[in-house]
Amino acid sequence: MGNAELDATIEGLEAEVEALSAKGISLDMARGKPSTEQVDLSRPLLDVLDSASDLTDSGQDAANYGVPWGLPSAKRLMAAIMGCPEEQVVVAGASSLNIQFDCLVHAWVRGVRGEAPWGTLPRVAFLCPSPGYDRHFAMTEHFGIENIPVPLQGDGPDMEVVEELVRDPAVKGMWVVPKYQNPTGITFSDEVVRRIARLEPAAPDFRVFWDNAYAVHDLYEEGDELLEIFGAIEKEGGRDLVYEFASTSKITFPGSGIAAMAASEADLADLEETFAIERVCPDKVNMLRHARYLGDLAAVRAHMAREAEVLRPRFEVVVDKLEAGLAGVDGCSWGHPRGGYFVSFRGPEGSAAAIVSLCREVGVTLTPAGATWPGGEDPYDRDLRIAPSYPTLAELSQAIDVFCACARLVCARLERARRS
Repeated sequence: MGNAELDATIEGLEAEVEALSAKGISLDMARGKPSTEQVDLSRPLLDVLDSASDLTDSGQDAANYGVPWGLPSAKRLMAAIMGCPEEQVVVAGASSLNIQFDCLVHAWVRGVRGEAPWGTLPRVAFLCPSPGYDRHFAMTEHFGIENIPVPLQGDGPDMEVVEELVRDPAVKGMWVVPKYQNPTGITFSDEVVRRIARLEPAAPDFRVFWDNAYAVHDLYEEGDELLEIFGAIEKEGGRDLVYEFASTSKITFPGSGIAAMAASEADLADLEETFAIERVCPDKVNMLRHARYLGDLAAVRAHMAREAEVLRPRFEVVVDKLEAGLAGVDGCSWGHPRGGYFVSFRGPEGSAAAIVSLCREVGVTLTPAGATWPGGEDPYDRDLRIAPSYPTLAELSQAIDVFCACARLVCARLERARRS
């Protein structure tokens, strides 16, 4: 394409974007919120308990104080979702992010397993496979912890980089979303999981924060398979290395579900002292409700299959429209996730912020450019996260039309600037 032809193309794209702007579109796709249709699937959960219900669980009284690590049925349920032994599971509260924050507080104030509290150290660093989950990065940033970006590949973090960086005793942990990673949708390969399992960090208090948020969030009948991390650690000789987290926030009611963590027996004993100060007991009535409604892993998978019927068409609209609207545009690529909550888009270097800004002008709000990198700073300004779950199919279709038009225009303008 010659310069004159490129100028004509840009003029046409500007007219297209202007026409879209004139439609008065107003759509917010900044976060991965479940749609109303998804949330409504869990309404029967509200009918599980009433004033006549038996509120005991394996001899434990859900309606009174006690049982700080969670009801037996809730522990069985969350262990099945995470795929780890029940005795390694704690169920507490409704938010796995809260439990992750509690673990950071414990390390910062008390120290992990007798090691120096992180808050007393001159430097503490965390590894952050990027692009990644902004709320993870925000938590460590809150404590003044140095977030170190690690390249994310098609099967997980670049393990050669990770294995080199953990030789530094100031590196105390790593954030990961191992299945349907936020935002790329990839699932860690067996080999990556095994290499994580056999890490030998210099810091004895190094822990991988294994956020298994999308453990059962398959879009298709044959979803991705993730190698279970504690079994992998045991096969590699075993050491206290991982804190695993999960919740039902995107299974039942967001913010009103149950959350869990899993760790080694020694790590749970270490955390118990801090957790016991913070809470007398969790909301066991909500645990009982969830355990009776969801039942077992087979019932969870049946429920999630109904969720997938709502979500799958949304993901397919996004991918189909990206392929139709941006095929052949240099530097543009996107994921084809088989589960999770996001579609990851990568444009040419220097394009992401401009695409977000132009979409906002037209009426579509996206996750801010840079949000998927530590500090909100994408060094390449190219990664964007698309959240298809909340809008209706019609709204989503319109939003991705806007996205594609804006991306084409931004890419054409970058090409013209490159030539000048």
